[in-house]
Amino acid sequence: METGKVFSIKDYGAAEGGKILSTRAIQQAVDVAAKEQGEVLVPAGVYLTGSVFLHSNMRFYLEKGAVLLGSMDEADYPLTFSRVAGVEMEWPAGVLNVINQENVRIYGEGMIDGQGEFWWNKYWGQDRRGGMRAEYERKGLRWAVDYDCLRARNVVVFQCRNVQLEGFHSIRSGFWNVHLCYSEDIVVRGLQIHDNSGPSTDGVDIDSCKGVLVEGCTIACNDDNICIKSGRDGDGLRVNRPCEDVTIQNCSILEGAGVTLGSETSGGIRDIVVRNISFKRTSAGFRMKSARTRGGVLERITVENLEMEDVACAFSFDFDWNPAYSYCVIPADHEGEIPKRWTALTQPVLPEKGIPEAYDIHVRNVESRITPGHEKDSAAFRIRGMIEKPFHDIHFQNGNIQAKSFGEICNVINLEFVNVKVSVMS
Repeated sequence: METGKVFSIKDYGAAEGGKILSTRAIQQAVDVAAKEQGEVLVPAGVYLTGSVFLHSNMRFYLEKGAVLLGSMDEADYPLTFSRVAGVEMEWPAGVLNVINQENVRIYGEGMIDGQGEFWWNKYWGQDRRGGMRAEYERKGLRWAVDYDCLRARNVVVFQCRNVQLEGFHSIRSGFWNVHLCYSEDIVVRGLQIHDNSGPSTDGVDIDSCKGVLVEGCTIACNDDNICIKSGRDGDGLRVNRPCEDVTIQNCSILEGAGVTLGSETSGGIRDIVVRNISFKRTSAGFRMKSARTRGGVLERITVENLEMEDVACAFSFDFDWNPAYSYCVIPADHEGEIPKRWTALTQPVLPEKGIPEAYDIHVRNVESRITPGHEKDSAAFRIRGMIEKPFHDIHFQNGNIQAKSFGEICNVINLEFVNVKVSVMS
């Protein structure tokens, strides 16, 4: 049983009801608790807050019925040095932040609610066809909008060691729900991530980390449910920090894009285990994505014991993914300032460094079924390697996959199927 003093945020002036901003009170409780190596208690109730920053050697407990309600005032999220979608830059802090710390636990059955609609509408408008996204597309800047549209994450763990995230709910995040970056020895256990219908509301992003365990989580979102990343293009190649020694197990994957490696692959991704995962109505099961300016090597990947139901594509490997987003060119007629992040995104990458590679991939024990009414456009495989560097040494063993079509496979060397059955549905 854990010991140490407990400091309730209400004792420092946090106001219930979600109407009065309580950031200062919550931060004061955190600062005092950290000095005592104790625990912050968020009791049942709704507490409006901006960014809160935890310290080393402390715990943060979200009691059942407790809600940290993210402010909708952008001024409540200070800009901090971070990495977002593979590029280092200044970006709004999250609701809860652990930055340059160690030995921290965030746990409990309470909730972090980012009030994401505010941020989602900023990106794509109330009708999902407007906002900054539409404006940037008209200007030929589709690739830039995800970086220029600053949005808050629910939980940020950056440059940390020995952090546990356990049991709480994360909903309506303005951007990614849980972002782990440049960190080691991290456990994410039993999180409930749901009600995330906005753009880029990834569940858990593991970004150039080492020694990460994700287990027992249930995740529904509008993008990658769990994603492993290691930097983008020239900036990611400069940092050159891999994501390695990651295990993802015993999770339930609901709405979303599945378990993904990439597209930010520049630092390399290696020694990954994905096992005992159920998927229901996701756009993909297991996927790898990158682009010809990313670079990096994906290797020693084991994926096993997958159960899929009504998954649109069981296995999607594409290293020329989403060109309008992946390949960054400032239009010749652009007028105005060139932000530093645009310079990072548009720096040229030579082909010998930019073309990614993937090999030593082992997939086994897969059941993927399609229920009546969900057959449309489903495929077993969409595997598209690069002509210059084909995928190689990919092994599938023991699979039973239903789909509307087999799909496609191209630019692969030494692709092996052992006891794999694909049933094409009429």
